[in-house]
Amino acid sequence: MSYTRKLLAGAILATGLTATSAITASAAECIAPADPGGGWDFTCRTVGRLLTELGLEEGSVQVTNMPGGVGAVAFANVAGKRADDGDVLVATSTVGVTQIAQGKYPGGIDVMRWVGMLGTDVGVIVVPADSEYETVDDLLNTLKADPTSVPVAGSSGAGGWDHIRLLMLADEAGMDDDAYKAIRWVQFDGGSPAVTQMLGGQVGAVSTDLGEIAGFVESGDIRIIAALSDDPIPAFPDAPTAKAQGYDVTGYNWRGFYTGGDVSDAEYQAWVEELKSLFDTAEWKEAAEANGLITVWRGGEAFEAYVAEQAKQMEDISRSIGVIQ
Repeated sequence: MSYTRKLLAGAILATGLTATSAITASAAECIAPADPGGGWDFTCRTVGRLLTELGLEEGSVQVTNMPGGVGAVAFANVAGKRADDGDVLVATSTVGVTQIAQGKYPGGIDVMRWVGMLGTDVGVIVVPADSEYETVDDLLNTLKADPTSVPVAGSSGAGGWDHIRLLMLADEAGMDDDAYKAIRWVQFDGGSPAVTQMLGGQVGAVSTDLGEIAGFVESGDIRIIAALSDDPIPAFPDAPTAKAQGYDVTGYNWRGFYTGGDVSDAEYQAWVEELKSLFDTAEWKEAAEANGLITVWRGGEAFEAYVAEQAKQMEDISRSIGVIQ
C-alpha cells in the first residue's frame, strides 16, 4: 500500500471502521484484463501513471495484463487468489458488467468491491478510411439486404456490449430478430486488435469504444460512421452521431475499477478517496478528453449501487434480444 493510502486507511480506521487484515506498505498493482492496446489497458496505464506523477502513489503502479474471457480470467484470479489484497485494482467497464449479467464470469457482482468510475467512453462504429460505406445507413442497408455479407468485429463475444450496441442499431434499422442474429460477429481481445484486423481486410466494420481506437481515427486510417452518443464527441466533433442520422441509439461504456471482495473497509475507502483525488485534477481531465472520454465520477457506495442497477439493465437487454433465456 502506498504511503498516501496507508495514511488514508489509518485515518478511516480511527473513525471506527474495522479492517479484516493488517495494513502494510507494498506496491500498488493494476490488472488490465486484456492485451496491451485496449481500453482496460489504457485505463490501468493512464491512471497508474498519473497516480505516480501526482504523488498519490509513492512509487510506480505495476500494470499486469491478464487477458482471457473478456475479463473472466482476471476476475477468477482475484476472486480465488487475491480477494483480500488491498493493493490491487482491476480495470473494468460496462463490457465486464455485461459479461457478469449474462453469467459468463465465475460469480456475480457481489463477489467484488466496486471502487469507482472516472469517466465514460463512447461507443462508435468505424470502417476503413477507404471503405465503400460512407454512412451508417450504407452499412445497415447492406446488412438488411444480406445479414451475412459484412463481418463486424468488436472486443466482446457474441452478446457482449460491443455486439449488443450493433444489434441495437440493427433493430432501429428495422431488421427483425432472426435477421440481426445472423450478422457475422467476430471477437477480438480489444478494440485495437479488431481495427488492425479490419485494416487487413478480415472484417468490414468494428463496433467498439472510441478510447480504444482514437489513435487510428487521428491517423486517418479509419472513419467513424456513427458515434453512439447524445451529442458530438468533443475530441472528434465532426464524427456523426447515430441520433443525427435517425437512429435513436446511444452506447456509453464507463471506465472504472473493482478490487477483491474481502478487502477491508479501510483499504477499500482509501482507494475510493485516492481515485476521487485523481478525478479532481486537471491532469486527469486532459488525459481523459484527449482519448475521447467524458469525465464522470461515481465512487464507493454510489458506484456499487450503479453497478448493480446496470447489471440488471444489461440482463434485461440480453433477454430481450435473445442472448440469454
